[in-house]
Amino acid sequence: MHRLPQEFLDRMKTQLGEEFDSFLACFDTEGYTGLRVNTGKVKVEEFLSGVPFHLTPVPWTTNGFYYDRESPVAKHPYYFAGLYYIQEPSAMLPASRLPVQPGDIVLDLCAAPGGKATELSSQLQGKGLLVANDASASRAKALVKNLALWGTANCCITGETPERLLEQFGCCFDKILVDAPCSGEGMFRKDSGLIESWKSRGPESYAPVQKDILDCAVQMLKPGGVLAYSTCTFSSEEDEEVISEILRRYPDMEPVQPEMAEGFAAGTAPCGQSIRIWPQRVKGEGHFLALLRKRGRKETEGAKKQAEPAYHREECTLAAYSAPEIQKNHRKIPEQVTDFLVKLPGVLWENTVYEQIGEQCLLLPPYHLPKHLRYLRTGIMLGTLKRGRFEPSQALAMLLDRHSFPCVLDLSAADERTIRYLKGETLELTAGEDAGLEKTGKCMTPGTKGWVLICVDGFALGWGKYVKGTIKNKYYPGWRLQ
Repeated sequence: MHRLPQEFLDRMKTQLGEEFDSFLACFDTEGYTGLRVNTGKVKVEEFLSGVPFHLTPVPWTTNGFYYDRESPVAKHPYYFAGLYYIQEPSAMLPASRLPVQPGDIVLDLCAAPGGKATELSSQLQGKGLLVANDASASRAKALVKNLALWGTANCCITGETPERLLEQFGCCFDKILVDAPCSGEGMFRKDSGLIESWKSRGPESYAPVQKDILDCAVQMLKPGGVLAYSTCTFSSEEDEEVISEILRRYPDMEPVQPEMAEGFAAGTAPCGQSIRIWPQRVKGEGHFLALLRKRGRKETEGAKKQAEPAYHREECTLAAYSAPEIQKNHRKIPEQVTDFLVKLPGVLWENTVYEQIGEQCLLLPPYHLPKHLRYLRTGIMLGTLKRGRFEPSQALAMLLDRHSFPCVLDLSAADERTIRYLKGETLELTAGEDAGLEKTGKCMTPGTKGWVLICVDGFALGWGKYVKGTIKNKYYPGWRLQ
């Protein structure tokens, strides 16, 4: 058993009562491993029929599954194609309960490394906008990679404080997820290093930070919008007491009952409309979730004034580019880039805004975004334009499949060349493949000639450059299989 702090054990005994012994026994067992299917790229049924792992459903999601710890899920080609995200099962809860609809403007305020942001992206189905933010620059690097691997186009990734986002965006989000920094008690079994961190910085250190983050989040939420607050801690001080304080400060916020599942527990009063996941009850680590809705103006008119709101922000929306503005913007696209774009599905570029920063070529979401923020990625990184030649990006490849580019080498997961490609090696072609690419290559425009989309069972992995009989490897070096 992990050496749990006595102060923690004493509190949990009081908090759990008769369940304390079964809770304590969990620390003598291994935790559970899970993955979540990318429904933006593959249907769950299709994924299950093709993946070689033994999977069993996570009860509280439609696309989450437990896998055996021995399964090499992080080395399978489908992982590199962005078909699934490796995620602790309980951590799948918050994004699954936030009622995101296609077309929403969504903020994931503490988004790194991207597990919840990728699911929010899938729920948007390519419509609306996802703003994924993390104040930590080091953590945000993983966020950038994971959203690119997932094939997310309609997003911007920022590295700002909540206060800075509030200043620039104002009150414009339909849905907000706050997966708050916390003492991590729910992850003690999974990561014993968090126990030592807890000893120096426990719940009393995090609760004020959580309230400050929620202060900003509430002010950025539109009337009628929904906010999800989650932690991976058991501490009432960081969970129910934080929510209770926010409801006191903001009388136009009201709790919403999240959908329950077998084994879930309700939170304690006055926040009984919340979910607690206890490891002695379900196959997962500790988690807490509360949903809050901001009442609209009509709902609050005539109601008894309980308290003066701590903010006075008008509802606003992100101004969208008009069709004429987009068409005018597209006339600025260099010919070499246009030659490549016209070979791609129109959905990727017809409703976006082109921008070039130095050699980098971007397709931005069709919104007039605030200018004075630190953007780590915005929209689609098309590629680079160097010395008059356009070179497509790895992120662009992850938005495609075998049907969305004219020149494709589609390998099977069992083909040893698939792993060789992921390691960065040059690929030798069979006679039939060589003849097919040669024929296709002759039909391509100068801007795309020679570029080949490498796929595994139809799902994109990255780019290669065709040279008669071989594929020169263009897989992004930083993503290569070690």
